[in-house]
Amino acid sequence: MKNTLDAKIKLLSWLCLALVIIHVVNTSLQGALASFGIFPGKATTLPYIFTAPFIHGSWGHLINNLFGLSIFSALCLLRSTRFYLRCSVFIIILTGVLVWLFGRQAVHIGASGWIFGLWSLIISMAWFERRFVNIVIALFVVFFYGGMVWGVLPSNAEISFESHLFGAIAGIACAYLYSRNKKRFT
Repeated sequence: MKNTLDAKIKLLSWLCLALVIIHVVNTSLQGALASFGIFPGKATTLPYIFTAPFIHGSWGHLINNLFGLSIFSALCLLRSTRFYLRCSVFIIILTGVLVWLFGRQAVHIGASGWIFGLWSLIISMAWFERRFVNIVIALFVVFFYGGMVWGVLPSNAEISFESHLFGAIAGIACAYLYSRNKKRFT
């Protein structure tokens, strides 16, 4: 796995392009891909914890998530590509499982759980590792994106606050586990 700046930019670009292409397909199918979202408690949707983060309900939903995903992914990629990929998979899986277990009865789609997971991962790394660079990055995130904390509270029936909340929890869990066992993540 390449860890060069060029490789990291390509990874992030391909991820964003994939999300846009998936949304174009979903739009052309009149939102039919939403059936690959997570419906809590429904066993057939459990595998969709891997597809739900890549499906969005509208262009506004996608653009908001692309912005957050790009920023927090780039900040995580400062460590390494392997760190970013492993943490992302961990966050996606744990968030998806928690939404499937405890979410309200609705289809949950979008990358916001992943985004909240990366957000809390960045902040939590400063707490668990207490390295200067982690603290500086966490202070940047708290200063510019601290308001995201309100996204973990229910505010709009059409927004999966469960994904936000469980994503944030998954990010903290990931930071804790990483700080205890770095060899598995790097």
